[in-house]
Amino acid sequence: MAKSYAEINEKIRKGTAVVLTAEEVAELSRSVSPREIAKKVDVVTTGTFGAMCSSGAFINFGHAEPPIRMEKIELNGVRVSGGLAAVDTYVGATDCNPDRPAYGGAHIIEDLINGKDITLEAWGKGTDCYPRKHIKTIINKESVNEAILYNPRNAYQNYNVATNTTDQVKYTYMGTLLPRMRNASYSTAGELSPLLNDPECRTIGLGTRIFLCGTEGYVTWNGTQFHSTREVNAHGIPTSNARTIAVIGDLKNMSTEYLRAAYYEKYGVSMFVGIGIPIPVLDEDMARRVSIRNEQIETTVADYGNGNQVLGKTNYAALQSGEIEIGGRKVRTAPVASLAQARKIAGTLKSWIQKGEFLLTEPVRPMPTGTSLKSLQEIKNEENQ
Repeated sequence: MAKSYAEINEKIRKGTAVVLTAEEVAELSRSVSPREIAKKVDVVTTGTFGAMCSSGAFINFGHAEPPIRMEKIELNGVRVSGGLAAVDTYVGATDCNPDRPAYGGAHIIEDLINGKDITLEAWGKGTDCYPRKHIKTIINKESVNEAILYNPRNAYQNYNVATNTTDQVKYTYMGTLLPRMRNASYSTAGELSPLLNDPECRTIGLGTRIFLCGTEGYVTWNGTQFHSTREVNAHGIPTSNARTIAVIGDLKNMSTEYLRAAYYEKYGVSMFVGIGIPIPVLDEDMARRVSIRNEQIETTVADYGNGNQVLGKTNYAALQSGEIEIGGRKVRTAPVASLAQARKIAGTLKSWIQKGEFLLTEPVRPMPTGTSLKSLQEIKNEENQ
């Protein structure tokens, strides 16, 4: 018998909802059928904590006296957007000063959450209503009007495994890849990963309430590079990077336990983002989806030293074991995401729901279907036909 969001939320209010993490329900599925899980379990919590470059924060500084229309803005010497009216900016996680590439927008966001002082310097041409042309001052979390985390592309639904067949070290956003396939890296939390537990986004859409970096957040749209037409395996799971989500939350309430700046050698700055999504077990189909196990989740192994050439497939049970086989060769694996943090996020979200502190929201708009990701070259080719 199907459940509704209202019925599940009423159980949450009363403290009677049965909530399991994705790992717990995956283990339960070894001995219990999806039909029984649908009857017994109300919510499954998920979690992921990994580098998500397409992230950033909107900040409103407040007006100076006399006021300035900021057209060039630097925070701690890092150039950020000056294209958002008078005293607003968007700090992209990967913004950086080329002369100091190991410190960037992600570090500014982390410093802001930690309450540190940040040097703001801005310039403008001066106008009748904004006569000031320059300002240099100190800002922090308490002094700014708003600080809003808004990430256009987070929580990738699966991702490639990266390795390198060439004779040279490759420095990538998947970490340092040693020559001749001496290592391979991966970035998804497997059976804990949010979008792998709802692969067709039946319950994840515009307005879904989520755990975001230690506080409440929301899904605002399908993320950029959202791709719903990827190849899927026998369990309905895309075997390479597919869907993504755009998310929003109040930066002032976040914790650097779940948001951390990072620097990848010879690549650049990124930001680790912690996201947890509750999946309501509405029916038997959803129970089957959330029961997915690491050995059932396949992904593609790609050669990042040779144009992302596909080398084969593997699964997350093998990846998490520390070794996979590629073309008959054993290759060491290591994550560039934290499984321990993903578990902590799923457990924290579970606790919030059990305490009645976190209710589920039904999406007000579903995610799109039939979307494909095109390269710029593919678009140009279509235009020329």
